[in-house]
Amino acid sequence: MFGADPNSNPKLASLLVTAKKAGFPKASMEAAIARGQGKSATGAALESVTLEVIMPPTVAMIIETETDNKARTMMDLRLLVKVHGGTVTPTNYLFQKKGRIAFEKDERSLGVDDVLDEAIEAGAEDVETDEDGSIVVWTEPNKTVAAAEALQKSLNLKVESSDVIWDPNEDTKVSLDSEDAVKALSAFVEALQDYPQVQGVYANAAKGSIADDVWEDLEGRLDS
Repeated sequence: MFGADPNSNPKLASLLVTAKKAGFPKASMEAAIARGQGKSATGAALESVTLEVIMPPTVAMIIETETDNKARTMMDLRLLVKVHGGTVTPTNYLFQKKGRIAFEKDERSLGVDDVLDEAIEAGAEDVETDEDGSIVVWTEPNKTVAAAEALQKSLNLKVESSDVIWDPNEDTKVSLDSEDAVKALSAFVEALQDYPQVQGVYANAAKGSIADDVWEDLEGRLDS
């Protein structure tokens, strides 16, 4: 059910079909498959490296990468941070690393009370519903996979996504009130996305007195 062979991994096969329809190049899809196996497109082993930065105005960010050339990747990203007016400095104390599991909503429309007991037994630390009414379970990072599998079986739920993320602390989020600052931050994140080594971008930003569409453009580029 898993692995890099689409014939034995139906989820991967489905993703590849969707990617082909969307016009993704074959080379990009092959690189993504290799990356999922912890290797680069050339077969070299990948190393996980995290870069912590402060970007204007005072937004803390964590950038997660997977690379087969740590020195080159860090040099490139440090330069990009500098070009966009940022500073490389520790920021992880402003976040908590958590496991997040989102389940597909089904005809039962289950709520928090319906799944809470099973979720706690599976290792959940918190349970909530998102804006669409889907169940979201939070766990310790090392319990994410086990909790997802347990709840799939006990509640017959389908996993929509399962990730380990950097969740910003609510009391230290930075409220963004300048549209120019938000657009500059969006431009920086967009530039990061040009690097295939970048796997996740997290920020402790919060919407201030700015237009919804400006905020949504930035929010849609972030992984938290």
